[in-house]
Amino acid sequence: MRSPTARAAGLLAAVLVCTTSLATRAYAQEPKSATGARELAQLMQAKKLDSIAARRPSGDDEFVAALHFPGQLLVVWARYAAPALLNEKITKGEYRDAYIDLNSAAVPSTKVLINDLGADGLRPRRENNQPFDQQDAGGKGISFDGNWREDKMSEQDYMKIYSAADQGYAEALEALIAQLKKPN
Repeated sequence: MRSPTARAAGLLAAVLVCTTSLATRAYAQEPKSATGARELAQLMQAKKLDSIAARRPSGDDEFVAALHFPGQLLVVWARYAAPALLNEKITKGEYRDAYIDLNSAAVPSTKVLINDLGADGLRPRRENNQPFDQQDAGGKGISFDGNWREDKMSEQDYMKIYSAADQGYAEALEALIAQLKKPN
């Protein structure tokens, strides 16, 4: 019969294996935003656009806008206090102006800015010494470089923030892609 200490050590080892396995699978999964980011970048490149903006389906005063550079997407979404102004700019195709307005004059507590280096969706950690993605939400920034300890949080909290960011980013990308696919 095993001692209580041996049983506790065995249980701890099992928990560590399961936790490591779950974290590895979470890192290995394709991000929800990957397909949308690639599609948006391709559509913008095909249409020779460096910016796009749209109203989010979630509310009349919620908008999303993006800037595209080779290998990079900057995407911002937020509530905007003067929705008629942004709607007009979007209707006129003044997407860069809409991006600037949304990025600079959004309701601060609702603003989320994603810097997708690679234009390939949010990644939870840096891969092969590649640049890492970043999010600024409500004035709080986080780098998705896999170093949750530097941000003074647990891996579980880090992955929860990452998952929410990836989901929000995927939804924002859907709205932008829909805008690009609208007939002129």
